[in-house]
Amino acid sequence: MQPFWNRVAEGRSPAQAALDIGVAEHTGQRWFGDAGGVKPAYAEPKSDGPRPRLTLADRIEIEIGVRTDESIHSIANRLRRAPSTIKREIDNGIEQQTSQDHPSGYRRKQCFGARQSGRTARVAYSAIAAQRRSELRARRPKPTKLATHDRLREVVQDRLQGKYSPEQIQGWLRLEFPDDQDMQVSDETIYKAIYLQGRGGLRRELHACLRTGRALRKPARSSDTRGRIPNMINIADRPPEADDRAIAGHWEGDLIIGADSTAIGTVVERRSGFVLLLHLPDNHTAATVADQVILKMSALPRILRRTLTWDQGKEMSNHAQIASATELGIYFCDPHSPWQRGTNENTNGLLRQYFPKGTDLSVFPADYLDYVATQLNNRPRKRHEFKTPAQILDQILSETPPVASTA
Repeated sequence: MQPFWNRVAEGRSPAQAALDIGVAEHTGQRWFGDAGGVKPAYAEPKSDGPRPRLTLADRIEIEIGVRTDESIHSIANRLRRAPSTIKREIDNGIEQQTSQDHPSGYRRKQCFGARQSGRTARVAYSAIAAQRRSELRARRPKPTKLATHDRLREVVQDRLQGKYSPEQIQGWLRLEFPDDQDMQVSDETIYKAIYLQGRGGLRRELHACLRTGRALRKPARSSDTRGRIPNMINIADRPPEADDRAIAGHWEGDLIIGADSTAIGTVVERRSGFVLLLHLPDNHTAATVADQVILKMSALPRILRRTLTWDQGKEMSNHAQIASATELGIYFCDPHSPWQRGTNENTNGLLRQYFPKGTDLSVFPADYLDYVATQLNNRPRKRHEFKTPAQILDQILSETPPVASTA
């Protein structure tokens, strides 16, 4: 079911997802736009008992079948519906279409395989239009809370214009109106009210107040689309000492990406904020990244090589090789959880002063990356009472007791 949205969730564009299932690019873009970028809710079919009404997912399957000249019985088998149900649905769509085309009431009979003047007649069936007609016929509109509560809607719109995120609005309302259930609303309801017009009463232009500024909602991606790195150790198993920044030698790493998928690697020490930059002029494959991490980290004193935390990017597939060469324990964040590398994320933001988004990062030589790292490492930090990361690291090394001689 829902092949179009499944492909969108895998990372394909609406146009490409449409081509994958055999329909025109503009059809996929229309489906995506009409849904506001929000994946429709799909009901799993019952194994027994009366079947529910046709869903938008069912109607999209029917539209695909119509456009690809699939037989009614084949569509019915795929959807586990009676052929009569499918035929009636298509006929209703045809009648609605032809009555609009011919106000006089003339209705043109069309069906699969029918021919008129030597050419196959094409059935003009639209899943979105059919779904709308079905919802109108059901006549059970359930207004959302934002549509029916004027005061709540005005407060939400005011906070959106004040650049609050929907999640912040939800939390603020709970604090501001703890005993008033009429003034409570979920962040998801706010998002849907913005992106699905007619579902909540919020003005569509309020999308510009969101941090993303998107006019369409970005669909959620499947959690496993990037593939799983073999034998990785989750951040939950990282030593607790790495969490409070009391002990030096725990690092966070990531890539910053530029034009044409060029990249620079960033590695930051959690306690001091000391940064190292990885030179990746040709590519950022697992082998290249491993070589650079080993080169940089092996030059550090052993006391500064405890753990390295990275996201689940495929560039770290050779983590076992890195761990063996550097004696680092390597751990991986949960998917889509950049806050688990907060120090690194903050540093990457500072680096954008030197490497703006959209820049070709392959043109910067290794000595320039070292220069930029030195700039950041000698920049005062408020959390260190305006000492620099380099000063903090020197202090850490000076406090480290010397290793006893075995001679």
